[in-house]
Amino acid sequence: MSESPEKSDNLVSIDPAYVKPEERVLDPSKIDADTFERLPSPTGWRLLILPFRGKGRTEGGVLLPDAFVDRESVATVCGYVLKVGPLAYADTKKFPSGAWCAEKDWIIFGRYAGARFKIDGGEVRVLNDDEVIAVIQDPEDILHF
Repeated sequence: MSESPEKSDNLVSIDPAYVKPEERVLDPSKIDADTFERLPSPTGWRLLILPFRGKGRTEGGVLLPDAFVDRESVATVCGYVLKVGPLAYADTKKFPSGAWCAEKDWIIFGRYAGARFKIDGGEVRVLNDDEVIAVIQDPEDILHF
């Protein structure tokens, strides 16, 4: 992880998880252990989600403006489950068949669900456990536009 001189050594950055727009845009395996540990831990029944960021180019190769990509990332419906709170899916009356998702799952959630906040390199969301709509294999399978 390279840092500019203005950045403090204490900043947590998820920037390395986002790869070139021509490639898969989010690769959570690129988040190192130190960065992962420094990300917020969700409390109670909440989940920490890394939203999927769409490609910066169309299928035809047209480069999309950063403002458009940023707007779409706010409205994304896909994300990667980074962390699960200690009480998530613990209510057996509400979740009689068990957890709806687990850490390292790709999920779909409501377009504007959860609390969004910025960290260096992007944005994360905190969702309630019951805001998960589905588990998916690959976020590229879901049309965002």
